[in-house]
Amino acid sequence: MTISDPPVRSSRVTAYADARAALDQPLLVPEPVADAADAPAGSLAWLRAAVARFTGDTRAHARQRAHAVAELARLDPRELRRAAAGSAVGADDRHTVVRILAEELGLPGPDAVADAVMTVSAGYFGSELTPTQAKAVDEAIASLLARTAQGEGVEDLEFAAQRIGLLVQACDATARLVEHARRSAPDGLPPGGADALLAEVLRHDPPVTALRRRALADVRVGALDLRAGEVVLVDVTAAQQDAPAGGDQADSDIGTHDDPTPLAFGAGPHRCPGQAQALALAAGLLERDDPATQVTEAVARVLDLAATWTAWDGRPLAVDDRVYTPHKAIRRAADHLVDHLAELEARLAGQEPQPDHWHASATTTPADLASFTTEDLDEARSRLVRIGRIWADRLEALSDAQLDRSPGQGWPFRLLAAHVAGSLDYYAGAVGRFGAAANPEE
Repeated sequence: MTISDPPVRSSRVTAYADARAALDQPLLVPEPVADAADAPAGSLAWLRAAVARFTGDTRAHARQRAHAVAELARLDPRELRRAAAGSAVGADDRHTVVRILAEELGLPGPDAVADAVMTVSAGYFGSELTPTQAKAVDEAIASLLARTAQGEGVEDLEFAAQRIGLLVQACDATARLVEHARRSAPDGLPPGGADALLAEVLRHDPPVTALRRRALADVRVGALDLRAGEVVLVDVTAAQQDAPAGGDQADSDIGTHDDPTPLAFGAGPHRCPGQAQALALAAGLLERDDPATQVTEAVARVLDLAATWTAWDGRPLAVDDRVYTPHKAIRRAADHLVDHLAELEARLAGQEPQPDHWHASATTTPADLASFTTEDLDEARSRLVRIGRIWADRLEALSDAQLDRSPGQGWPFRLLAAHVAGSLDYYAGAVGRFGAAANPEE
């Protein structure tokens, strides 16, 4: 039960400025849970009272949120994206999202965790449950607590609650974002790939259309004078359409200067801290649907960075336990594309892939140390675009069964494409971006 049970006066906010004011106001919080001090650990009432999502107390919220942020820091968005892009088609996206998160967090039985989380999500946000449903939800939470708690102390239980809350909150929302993106682009990924598609969907068809906030005390927000207990309903879709051109620069620390955090992720003290992870999972699921575009978009990202490498000063860049240069990054990108393309073709032909003998990143050759000229950039474009197109043509000719249950030993081809795309991003990212693009008119 929540304090929203009695009828209360509510206001609807549609203007972007008022929406930001409401979400930034610390005295306006998501529906806090009524006193659940006696709720047994492992029950729905306990979970809702223990997670930062429904906590109105400022100190408790900061402590609980810190637990969630610490868990999220363990989840590399690049790895989440790769895992989602390589997942099998046909599974419920909610199950896939939670299973991947559970695997990355090291939880035992990721599939069982995903099953339990999908059960819990039915009542987590306060929906009415039948006695049978309520019993199933409590049992699922108890099973999740057994898999996430590292002790029986109060702090251990609170930490476990944040883990469970993180999984539940990712479950439906991320899957809905992917659903809306597919609805927006039924013919596949548009130019700009999954990232551009998701940004457009978050602006015009967000998965979260309204955010409900309750006043903990009398407070003025924009033109609204609210009394304690009154509710503000932020119309995310309307407010997003009213956002200033170029975005709200106050959010530049968490979004980008051109495209700040969408309101679907909230704002202010209760802003969703898992935006990067959610977008990575959503992008990976969309790329999984179209592995050919995954590879060609990765090639495009390499060349976008390479267009700035004529400004390189000649000093190798240390990354992890290797050093990189523009020529070395191009060499490794091309070798990786060729190597795994040869593997794919050999497996399709029923042959054992030929072992590679690349010196790879462990060696930096004299050619790697040469300056990177506009002619080198032209050569790289011709080389990588053509290899990427061969990849795309081959992947587009394969059925889902061939992509997910691929012949021979090794990764399924869908995961192989995700690996190749991720590797290209790594090699190009090791060099990064230098100054202005070599050919601004492009």
